[in-house]
Amino acid sequence: MIEDVMILAIKKARQTMNENIGGPFGAAIIDYDGTILSISSNSVLRDHDPTAHAEVNAIREAGQKRGTHDLSGCILYTTCYPCPMCLSAVIWSNIKVIYYACSKEDAAKIGFRDDFIYQFIVQGAKDESVIWLKQLNRELAIPLFDEYKEKSKTMY
Repeated sequence: MIEDVMILAIKKARQTMNENIGGPFGAAIIDYDGTILSISSNSVLRDHDPTAHAEVNAIREAGQKRGTHDLSGCILYTTCYPCPMCLSAVIWSNIKVIYYACSKEDAAKIGFRDDFIYQFIVQGAKDESVIWLKQLNRELAIPLFDEYKEKSKTMY
């Protein structure tokens, strides 16, 4: 079963890669009972969307099929170790198991910069030549956060 699901993710990635839709990245999510919820691929080039990675696309589709943002009990299969954005999305979705094929080093060998982003985060995101982060107007926004907490809104 595990290899079969990975093969589906690889086939989807190859198809869309050859159609110039995105890179060699595919992902599939199965539910706790083995039902395939999504088989997606990277669609960054087609969608002109840098967040349209295979894992994120798969999470979006699985969430729609399940009717929830909480994918607890699901398993993710992906053609490559998730980039920092995708790893964060997986954590936010409550998926606890990931099977991946290629390593982040394999991605780096063909020109993807995931490791650069991991290093930037580890070093405290302080290199202003990469991105400039500055807190602004906290006093204006904190009441919004307080209001959310007071209304006992859904935490996710």
